[in-house]
Amino acid sequence: MKKLRVAILFGGRSTEHQISLLSAKNVIESIDKDKFEPLLIGIDKKGVWHFNEGSLTLLNANNPKLVEMGKMGKEITLSHNTDDHRLMSFESSDALGKIDVIYPVLHGTYGEDGSIQGLAKLANLPCVGCGILGSAIGMDKDIMKKILRDGGIGIADFFTFRKGSSKNPDYKTVVEKLGNELFIKPANLGSSVGVSFVDNEKDFYKAIEFGFSYDRKVIVEEKITGREIEVAVLGNDEAIASVPGEIIPKSGWYSFENKYVDEEGAALAIPALLDEKITSEVKRQALETYHLLELSGMTRVDFFLKSDGSMIVNEVNTLPGFTSISMYPKLWEHSGIPQKELITKLIEFAIERHEQENELFHNA
Repeated sequence: MKKLRVAILFGGRSTEHQISLLSAKNVIESIDKDKFEPLLIGIDKKGVWHFNEGSLTLLNANNPKLVEMGKMGKEITLSHNTDDHRLMSFESSDALGKIDVIYPVLHGTYGEDGSIQGLAKLANLPCVGCGILGSAIGMDKDIMKKILRDGGIGIADFFTFRKGSSKNPDYKTVVEKLGNELFIKPANLGSSVGVSFVDNEKDFYKAIEFGFSYDRKVIVEEKITGREIEVAVLGNDEAIASVPGEIIPKSGWYSFENKYVDEEGAALAIPALLDEKITSEVKRQALETYHLLELSGMTRVDFFLKSDGSMIVNEVNTLPGFTSISMYPKLWEHSGIPQKELITKLIEFAIERHEQENELFHNA
């Protein structure tokens, strides 16, 4: 049987460029080479696509803050011929190979926000993960929270600040509603990049400006005290939820350093020590969140479990980390789906959704 040619995209212009490289390395090493032929496409920080023949070579691979692509292959572009998807060399205009599926391993903006998903749709190619709408909603914490709130899912109270707006609330107004312990986040980033925790007015305004250095919209949230529970979701219309896992940070909150730099920065309890009723409810809410936000393929849903048993959805990750220590693949391993099989399922779900959408197009 002919192998499907899977274009694995990694790197990119996002501030999460380095984490993308580590995730991609793990995906490339784990993909079933008997079923798929991976085509490695590294996107540099300027957004230029490079065809990396052979394996992915990383420099400083043990340092998530300094890791970078070891070599840059030929500069390429994707042919927009929707019947014959090929990679084209900028240097010679030669075709470098046909693509069957796009597999973006691009965390953050220009990859997780609907950008690549839109490119794939224009090119009429299956794309692993969520579609344009679900990716955009999941990326924008402001919009995500409003949809979940209207859908009856618990969220942390919040304010949204917009860069240059004269209508932004002041510190006193925020504290009166949310308390003085606050998390301040860029609305459209992940991996805890640009996130600050503050408890006084001076640090509050510094954190707002810090957030604005990453995005034009910043979220200010109340601090929620509770256990950090995460659930992985897999599939399209008939999605399934993994066993819940728990993040137990060594100190403070689950920062970038705890996630990626310090392997001892947080303990992972998989499965989380929850009673049957709570386990069932957190899985139910993960699936409800998945469908409310128009997600498909894969997502990780992150909760706070409060002492009274109520749950707050903190965020969703539509292209969750896929490094060797990331929760998404680990949750599925503990749920009976090893990484090689998981990647195969993700590609199959992408093809399934693509065929369904094309059928609707042809019936229109």
